Amino acid sequence: MNTIFSISIGAVLGAVLRHFMMTGISRIWVQSYPLATLIVNVLGSFILGLLVELFALKLSVSQDLKAMLTVGFLSSFTTLSTVALEFALLSSRGQLSTAFLYVTLTMLLSVGAVFLGFYLIRNF
Repeated sequence: MNTIFSISIGAVLGAVLRHFMMTGISRIWVQSYPLATLIVNVLGSFILGLLVELFALKLSVSQDLKAMLTVGFLSSFTTLSTVALEFALLSSRGQLSTAFLYVTLTMLLSVGAVFLGFYLIRNF
């Protein structure tokens, strides 16, 4: 399979799943806090940690599949640009403490989720 085609397929799937998660989570939780993006980014970071560690084990996975999952799927599923936009919107509405809490939680939990993915693959 062509790598560009693989990335494209992954990107479509990631974007569609992100849309469904964002709309589904937003219906359940408070609209004034960008919880949906936080959840998507932390989940995506966790999955990326799992995949990177699995790929490091030199499993027999094609470059096309790796590109589909990481560059395509996860890059369209998670997006820091959305975090930046939501930070700017919260800040512009005068919600500075919420904006900084949101960015801090997003970064710490996402990095922590990557390490958790590493840990789970290495130890189980």
